[in-house]
Amino acid sequence: MAEESRDVLEAVRAEKLKKIAESGIDPWGHRFDGHQAVAATRAIELPKPAEGQTPEPGPTVRIAGRIMLKRGQGKVVFLDVRDWTGRIQVFIGKKQVGDEAWALVELLDLGDLLGVDGTLGYTRTGELTVFATALTFLGKSLTPPPEKWHGLTDQEIRYRRRYVDLFSNPESLRTFLGRSTIVRTFREVMHRRGFVEVETPTMQAIAGGAAAKPFVTHHNALDVELFLRIAPELYLKRLLVGGMERVFEIGRVYRNEGISPKHNPEFTMMEAYQAYGDYHSMMDLTESLICAAIEAIGGGFIRAWGEKTIDFTPPWPRRRYLDLLRQYAGIDPEDFDAVKARARDVGVETEGRDRDVIISDLFEATVEDALIGPAFVIDYPAAICPLTKRKASDPRIAERFELFVDGIELANAYTELNDPRLQEELFRSQLAGQKEEDSMAKMDEDFVQALKNAMPPAGGLGIGIDRLCMLLLNKPSIRDVVLFPLMRPQAPRAAEGEEAEEG
Repeated sequence: MAEESRDVLEAVRAEKLKKIAESGIDPWGHRFDGHQAVAATRAIELPKPAEGQTPEPGPTVRIAGRIMLKRGQGKVVFLDVRDWTGRIQVFIGKKQVGDEAWALVELLDLGDLLGVDGTLGYTRTGELTVFATALTFLGKSLTPPPEKWHGLTDQEIRYRRRYVDLFSNPESLRTFLGRSTIVRTFREVMHRRGFVEVETPTMQAIAGGAAAKPFVTHHNALDVELFLRIAPELYLKRLLVGGMERVFEIGRVYRNEGISPKHNPEFTMMEAYQAYGDYHSMMDLTESLICAAIEAIGGGFIRAWGEKTIDFTPPWPRRRYLDLLRQYAGIDPEDFDAVKARARDVGVETEGRDRDVIISDLFEATVEDALIGPAFVIDYPAAICPLTKRKASDPRIAERFELFVDGIELANAYTELNDPRLQEELFRSQLAGQKEEDSMAKMDEDFVQALKNAMPPAGGLGIGIDRLCMLLLNKPSIRDVVLFPLMRPQAPRAAEGEEAEEG
């Protein structure tokens, strides 16, 4: 649609708005009680007439929704009306609704919101239909919708104009209702397992709990620099010290890093901590949470993922980190010369870098994409896990796992380190050499102090909700499951013009 054509159509709609108001009808609607969802209306049992038989009127119904299609001529109009549960046909006859309502029908446009009272029945062609007896105008759409309700097809515009994407693309709406079901199921499972949901600060004086670049802000009243949290971990562990033995939080975290199909700078995580548990407890919990979510959204444990199929049927394999490195990198992790040679082969920098950091990069380059999964990778090198308890049998190994599906990390969990002296030592070692003004060069002294009050042995878990929704709902980008993903600012008029091209 050219911009000038769009302006003409909007002018026509504005004129209809004026006529509706002049007729004494509020063009922005009002409370509309007693209506039922379209899906519930369609579920009403109604005998379908035999071929050639005159349909009998059914029960009275009341629905509300958006006009998706308008067709007809003379004194009869058919509408398709959609709410968030589905669509249904509406028959409007001048004789049935009267002259006053019929005058409103002539002012209706696609995208308008309408309430309909009528009787449910079938047309002669067998289409389930609401035969209108009264109409209630509920809202005027002043902007033309995408042409013929084929929906927005430009992916960037769908992200920028999610409100149009949702009402014009039913699949998009189903995706976000599915996401809501997944999050609700997580909460239900956690509550059944005795966890309590808490809230911890999203603005923090120290950026801690993960290795990531934070967003920086300033509190004017206190005149202090603050950071949007990169993880809730250290506050949740303080609650373990305080005697809250099973806690979890579902909330936003912020990392001032790149944007990609698997990364958004603002994303949703669930973190959970269980006193007197360990990383095996967290594996059991993770599997239970995701399997419950799959059962809630339906579709079975064998699920499509792009052109692949992922089998989520439990139990999921548990593979040792170094065993996987031997298998896929083809080297002995104990042979550092072989590690460095293989790392250089795959483009990993080795000069002046720590052995375990090189091994970590080599693992990412050679192993992760081979993990179709779901698979738990367990027992990581301790040097890259500063918040993790070491294995009693081998202090070089950390009791940590990551859950991978098709090379995507979905969950990260530890047997939590609760020795305050070792924790302080590891913090200082980790921060050594960083510039003092660097936001990541500050140690959380209060967290170490909290550990000195005795934190119980515990398992801790973090699950990326957005990535999980991508996988379970079969969406190629994290932006497809984030309602309003971060976008580069766009000039308002240019944005309108681009959207108009879709319509």
